[in-house]
Amino acid sequence: MVKAAERSPRLGGDTLTCKNKSPSSVAKNLSFILNLVTIITIAYLYFHSSSGDSPAVNEPPVFNPYSKKNVIMMVTDGMGPASMSAARSFRQFRDKLPINDVLTLDKFLIGSSRTRSSSSLVTDSAAGATAFSCALKSYNGAVGVDPQKRPCGTILEALKLQGYFTGLVVTTRITDATPAAFSSHVDYRFQEDLIAEHQIGEYPFGRAVDLILGGGRCYFLPTSVPGGRRADTRNLVEETQNNGWSYVGNRAEFDALDGGKNVTLPLLGLLADTDIPYDLDRDASEYPSLAEQVKVALTALSEATKDSEQGFFLLIEGSRIDHAGHHNDPAAQVREVLAYDKAFEEVVKFIDSSDVETVAISTSDHETGGMVTARQVTEAYPDYLWYPEVLLNTSKSGEYLSKTIYNYKDKKTGGKFEKFIRESILENEMGIKSASDDIVESLISKASDPNSLLYVLNNITSFNAQIGWTTHGHSAVDVNIYAHTNSDSILQRLKSKSRGLYGNHENIEIGAFMEELTGSDLNQITDMIKKTKHSPGKKDVFVDDMHANALAQ
Repeated sequence: MVKAAERSPRLGGDTLTCKNKSPSSVAKNLSFILNLVTIITIAYLYFHSSSGDSPAVNEPPVFNPYSKKNVIMMVTDGMGPASMSAARSFRQFRDKLPINDVLTLDKFLIGSSRTRSSSSLVTDSAAGATAFSCALKSYNGAVGVDPQKRPCGTILEALKLQGYFTGLVVTTRITDATPAAFSSHVDYRFQEDLIAEHQIGEYPFGRAVDLILGGGRCYFLPTSVPGGRRADTRNLVEETQNNGWSYVGNRAEFDALDGGKNVTLPLLGLLADTDIPYDLDRDASEYPSLAEQVKVALTALSEATKDSEQGFFLLIEGSRIDHAGHHNDPAAQVREVLAYDKAFEEVVKFIDSSDVETVAISTSDHETGGMVTARQVTEAYPDYLWYPEVLLNTSKSGEYLSKTIYNYKDKKTGGKFEKFIRESILENEMGIKSASDDIVESLISKASDPNSLLYVLNNITSFNAQIGWTTHGHSAVDVNIYAHTNSDSILQRLKSKSRGLYGNHENIEIGAFMEELTGSDLNQITDMIKKTKHSPGKKDVFVDDMHANALAQ
């Protein structure tokens, strides 16, 4: 029988094999020499490392979770891998770029995320964002609450407690699911009146957000004010200004922020009544781009923290990629992805120029629409192609065109209306020069139903481009994770096999990574906000059809 001692390693040698054999004198001498060389080498390295002459070989950078740092969480709501493929090919075609030209995001791909919620293999945005903010799985529709509908502490609140400045930048309503999941706690995402109240500090934690930029003015205003949708009579815009917030509500006031150099915090920026228009439809004289909003936020938060012991946390969402997926609108979606890519480029520039340790993590809460960049349009064996030029010829979103047709005043004048459909809509806006009578009739027949009309218009574009969709809802496909940092120690954390984000991960691991990275304690926040009002009340009503379907989005 082999003795236990024979299985233990020798000093400076390998583990003993299972042989009852004594080492030779030559082996003893060789072992002694090797050991002596090893000891001398270690002593030399230690002496020179401690004296400052040179660092120890392969020593990983020292990581301090409590050192000053900036954390930028970026969400591409509804963007899956096919969205990236479509946008990349579209830009190559539009700008006559070589096939090896890639988006900024492509250069920072590090892994992928699994997106299921606690209630379904297919998540919604509320549960998806709560996975990031609270580092836990919850049910579809849950905003900052756990599966038992108990408020859960978010990374934004935890960092605010540590002294970080915080911000939210989105292109949808600021009270929509993703920004809400970082800054409020409600049982259901349709409770946007209550979400707005939490975002301005009306819950046990107090004000957690220093900077807000996005749409959604309607949930801060009563119905007595044009554009208002609140079920009560409160005017939160006036109330916040009376309580020390600065406010911007249009393009001119936004421009007066001077790229973020002229910002007084806390800042409430509500730049649209509801969602900011698709980038394809956006009037630049009326609405800033996502990249412009991001630049203001980064500059303002960086300036606010320049003499602070802590940095900032910023959530950025490319919100309406998701809406284009729900609408099955490929022309709008590729532009939304490209608009987000420009915003990501602004973040990269900021990180590379900052002296503060900074990390940006970008991922999606889910994919929307089941998009594929191929579509079989005949019974014959399918062609292996799709046509980005169709998307380039489409100058407005289906959402915009459906409203244009619906609001046309002379719909009852048959010949005039048909000419409007053929020339103004199909030819001028969609690039279809010789539309069939069936296509024209399909639009005329739906002219009084803007929701149905929207899908007819987008199906025409998708069919001609040979882009396919499997649903008007979400899918369960894995989504990409991107990241960039100026810190070697944070990079080592990102690459860590046990704690990092390289490879494939559950979405809650992204929240856990940010918690560990910053030395924050989400459980501490959870204890602080137990008494938050979070359940629906009588005033929580569905205001219109779009928001009646909010739980599905």
